[in-house]
Amino acid sequence: MSYLRFDRTVMLNLEESLPREVLRTNKSGAYHCTTIVDCNTRKYHGLLVVPIPELGDDNHVLLSSLDETVIQHGAEFNLALHEYNGGHFSPNGHKYIREFDCEKIPATIYRVGGVILKKEKIFVRHEQRILIRYTLLDAHSKTTIRFKPFLAFRKVTTCTHENDAINKHYDEVKCGIKTSLYPGYPELYMQLSKQGNFIFTPDWYRNFEFRKERERGHDYSEDLYVPGYFETPMAKGECVVFSAGLSETEPTNLKQLFDQEIAARTPRDSFEHCLKNSAQQFYNKQGNRSYIVAGYPWYNKQRARDLFVSLPGLTLTTDHRDWFEKVMDTAQDKVSAFMTTQGGDEGQLKDLGDSDVLLWIIWALQEYAKATSLLDCKNKYGSFIFDIIKYIKSHKHPNLFLHANGLLYTNGKNKPVTWMNAVVEGKPVTPRSGYVVEINALWYNALRFVESIYEMDSTSVVPPALKELITAVEHSFASTFLNKYGYLYDYVDGSHVDWSVRPNMILAVGLDYSPLDKKQMKSVLDIVTKELLTPKGLRSLSPKSMGYNPIYIGSIRDRGYAYHQGTAWPWLMGFYTQAYLKLHKRSGVSFIERQLIGFESEMSNNCIGSLSELYDGNPPFKGRGAISFAMNTAEILRVLKILSNYYLE
Repeated sequence: MSYLRFDRTVMLNLEESLPREVLRTNKSGAYHCTTIVDCNTRKYHGLLVVPIPELGDDNHVLLSSLDETVIQHGAEFNLALHEYNGGHFSPNGHKYIREFDCEKIPATIYRVGGVILKKEKIFVRHEQRILIRYTLLDAHSKTTIRFKPFLAFRKVTTCTHENDAINKHYDEVKCGIKTSLYPGYPELYMQLSKQGNFIFTPDWYRNFEFRKERERGHDYSEDLYVPGYFETPMAKGECVVFSAGLSETEPTNLKQLFDQEIAARTPRDSFEHCLKNSAQQFYNKQGNRSYIVAGYPWYNKQRARDLFVSLPGLTLTTDHRDWFEKVMDTAQDKVSAFMTTQGGDEGQLKDLGDSDVLLWIIWALQEYAKATSLLDCKNKYGSFIFDIIKYIKSHKHPNLFLHANGLLYTNGKNKPVTWMNAVVEGKPVTPRSGYVVEINALWYNALRFVESIYEMDSTSVVPPALKELITAVEHSFASTFLNKYGYLYDYVDGSHVDWSVRPNMILAVGLDYSPLDKKQMKSVLDIVTKELLTPKGLRSLSPKSMGYNPIYIGSIRDRGYAYHQGTAWPWLMGFYTQAYLKLHKRSGVSFIERQLIGFESEMSNNCIGSLSELYDGNPPFKGRGAISFAMNTAEILRVLKILSNYYLE
């Protein structure tokens, strides 16, 4: 039985099927995303969504959907499903679905009387092209298939409406047409693998609704343009491939191309394989530069913190050292330029100036050293690591200041400087400022890692200044952050201390080097376990703390106030796992294994085969935000890797 298969009962029940989404990407910034019943519920959904750099940073929906109609004996059976104004669904094609399978690629089987039709979708790697293969598994009489494309040609952040500016012109190409609706947009080539008829019947279809956008308080209604439709006869056992892309292709090669792309896919037949498959969807190659996309369907920009937190889990745990090095080498150029210009232009790597980002880089390189060797890391990235430490110690960072007590101070009152970065009306919801707990935990860990690089060479000597700084941080950390209740303040700014019980303190235990002693570590871990641990990760705030707001719903403002005020985040489980096993050793393995059950259940929910950005902090811990999030996928993969190392002992 397939790991990701949904039967007719699920597909017929729209309350069950519409919340489940499918995402496929091509590692070049383009993607396909919709629900398992092919009904778009977000303005970000589409069959072909691509970046168009000439029009800005946003992705653009070109081909929104493709309606299929089975025609027999003059009777038409439309297999599509759309939601219109007032929650009206038409043409209700989901009633013909017998099953949906997404183990290797999305595959839907329809049954209309004696006709059984299989539809499979695949995104071509490193090319802006989606292929849809239709196979007529059974038919008792002459059958014709009609394909009707719904075009948007808009940014993913907007909705299109009927207008007179549209260009309805099209040109014929081999077995299809090409068209571009507005100036600045590329031609969209729509072709079949066999010769069919294209009937030009231009028209607007009005008042589509996106229920997810309505829930989020955004514009949720649009009109779509249909230039006409393709028709082709099909015989029993025959397959036809539909191609939509930004360049013309040879129709006779489409079937072979489809088979080649399937052969290159990793089956999603287990929890681990789902995560590994999902990990690859965040890779992004632009020319000779490589990045990590933070999440889908939004977050298409390269956010520095997300990139470095995600990088080890997305690459090293999946045995893709080459991808780690490509991404890190791209980032190294950007970071070095940033440090040289004293916090100047960040280029394509956004938010490099945030106070914790450089420390996350060193953590990522520390993980690289563990996956390869300390010598390999030193030879390839040693100078880069030393440059970062020197940059921070020299007080050149625009918002990171080394104090005499060895701790790092940052100003986060007016602008968020850590991963807790929600802003409402221009102000941080969580204004973490002063000595921030995870920044200083990362700082101590970074200093000790640099010390280990020196110590690996018997001919080198650890600089006395480094030893003194490490000692200063050891003495200052616990006295600054540890309170009488046995947990760590989230931040300390002068005489002000933040008593909120937040998960950031777990880094002080879970990182390889901790400034706490064993008793202190256990006290922190126990409180995190008691107040923050959920089946979907660690809560961003304890239910006992003031301001607890665990349900991420409502308007943009409402969601901003809930974003880090009690919602659960899976990515923190990487550090929680390290902390737990550091203290409990092998006896803690079964406990961590049980924690993973909550994440495996998510493989068939929300974005199937992946993990959402965040989850409600209270039962039933519903997934929210971006449907597929790099940091979460990466760190749960790293948990699996950590556990596998214990199995090998």
